Amino acid sequence: MQLSDFDFDLPNDLIATRPAKPRSSARLLVATPTRLVDGHVGDLLDWFQAGDRLVLNDTKVLPARLSGLRGRDTAQGYQEAKVEVTLLDPQATQGQWRALVKPLKKVKEGEVVTFSDRLRATLDSKQDGTALLTFNLTGDDFDHALNEAGAMPLPPYIEALRKADAQDKEDYQTVWAKNLGAVAAPTASLHFDEKLLADLRAKGVEFTYVTLHVGAGTFLPVKVDNVDDHKMHAEWGEVSADAATEIAATKAAGGRVIPVGTTALRLIETAARETGQIAPFVSDTDIFIRPGFTFHVADALMTNFHLPKSTLMMLVSAVLGQDRIKQVYDHAIAQKYRFFSYGDASLLLPKER
Repeated sequence: MQLSDFDFDLPNDLIATRPAKPRSSARLLVATPTRLVDGHVGDLLDWFQAGDRLVLNDTKVLPARLSGLRGRDTAQGYQEAKVEVTLLDPQATQGQWRALVKPLKKVKEGEVVTFSDRLRATLDSKQDGTALLTFNLTGDDFDHALNEAGAMPLPPYIEALRKADAQDKEDYQTVWAKNLGAVAAPTASLHFDEKLLADLRAKGVEFTYVTLHVGAGTFLPVKVDNVDDHKMHAEWGEVSADAATEIAATKAAGGRVIPVGTTALRLIETAARETGQIAPFVSDTDIFIRPGFTFHVADALMTNFHLPKSTLMMLVSAVLGQDRIKQVYDHAIAQKYRFFSYGDASLLLPKER
């Protein structure tokens, strides 16, 4: 398979820069092997039934983008310069994070960057285009200070159109977000509000929560022409024993297991990788799902519309088939669905019901 097999032309005006309000009013394109049905996320009640189980990623997005100042004594006197930091992942050393720093070349090892009255960090070392920073706060103190000083790390294609603001701290977070650690949202889940969740529960749809901390690598472009040569970034995830038991029970009872978002799908398929059966899992996953992949757990997928030539385009092609996904995306573009993180949703059903 070639990277060009997953390319398509997308008009810039279809890139969503704000989400639909209310969340469940976003449009929904339901795709089966033979049908394409236009609707809205609130119509999920018509497509799910009692005994179905939705798998939801409960990761919580860090306000990981920080603007700070570093100061330095020079021949011309004390001078300050702006420094932009995007946190990537915490390290084993307490208070230490790997981060992207701009301009990395101009910040010296041992220099302190100040982000607010409460929050500052020392640059410990540089490696492979990233830096190790040690913050002056840890635990809850760090979380509170970061929430005050940080901004949501919006995807590059939104940042190119507008900067993150206070509204994004609500919009770019799921209503069930619990476990802090992601630097990107599980965006299909942004379409759910409390009313929709209550309506689904009332219909007998069940929920299981798993955690996959989405990393900045999710936005990295594929740089090889032969798809099989691509190496996926690793992300930390957990499927608890209770979650594995719930999912296995649904499979045994003949219900459908439907992950909401590619992150939840990648995680549960990782947890079934060794035996073909869902099992507890706590580790990093670098699973690469592309056409030809055998699904052991997921029976369908709810997801947003993805970037051309991305690993996520390869994943949805594995769910529904390359030819069918091309038809789905042609229809979505013709009908002016909104794309990417704040865009509309699709429900991919490989089997007719």
